[in-house]
Amino acid sequence: MRVLAIAAHPDDIEISCAGTLARYKKMGWDVFMCHVSNGNQGHAVIMPDELRAIRRKEFLNSAALLGAEGLTCDIDDLCIYGDMREHREKVMDIIRYARPDVIITHSPNDYMPDHVAVSKLVFDASFVSTLPHYTTREAYYETLTPIYYMDTLAGLNFVPTEYVDITDTYEQKMEMLKQHESQLTWMKDHDGIDFAEFVSTCARYRGLQCGAGYAEAFTPCYAWPKVKAERYLP
Repeated sequence: MRVLAIAAHPDDIEISCAGTLARYKKMGWDVFMCHVSNGNQGHAVIMPDELRAIRRKEFLNSAALLGAEGLTCDIDDLCIYGDMREHREKVMDIIRYARPDVIITHSPNDYMPDHVAVSKLVFDASFVSTLPHYTTREAYYETLTPIYYMDTLAGLNFVPTEYVDITDTYEQKMEMLKQHESQLTWMKDHDGIDFAEFVSTCARYRGLQCGAGYAEAFTPCYAWPKVKAERYLP
């Protein structure tokens, strides 16, 4: 079995679903992590070209801790457009390459344009990827994969219907997050927050909601025929 997490920026997966991916890995699943943007605007001092390389390295270090394959569409920050054919085809090729049984991505109600655009791209690309005569670099993938939307930042405008207990994988999640040193600095400078503490607090709060030490929250994409009777979350 194979799971693909597709997020906007190189640290978004760690924020919202790394504990869940670690549980999939423990179950023997193949795990693919993809960031659509290269994250080149996320710093007050480091210039975009240098930051792009730094963030790619941070992401690959994080993926290596999980034993996941790290992928990217390498689009500049704030240049992701949900209605652009070129961007949809980049995401299609990620899906066709990974051939997942489950996809995890951003909620369409998330807080910033890149997240919202990626959510739409994944929704659209997951369908178009199944069309044999719509050709891209990768061969078509015949499965219309269930999609789960992960928690929004701080859980705002998001009502979970599914929880994953990540108590046993919480430390791994946080270690993956800590690989993104540039972003821990950026969030302190730009937003005035200790981002590791922020992520930990959100995981603890979701855990309180479902009777776990720590948890991550999701809701399925309610669109036919993506809704399945089986539970695909671990």
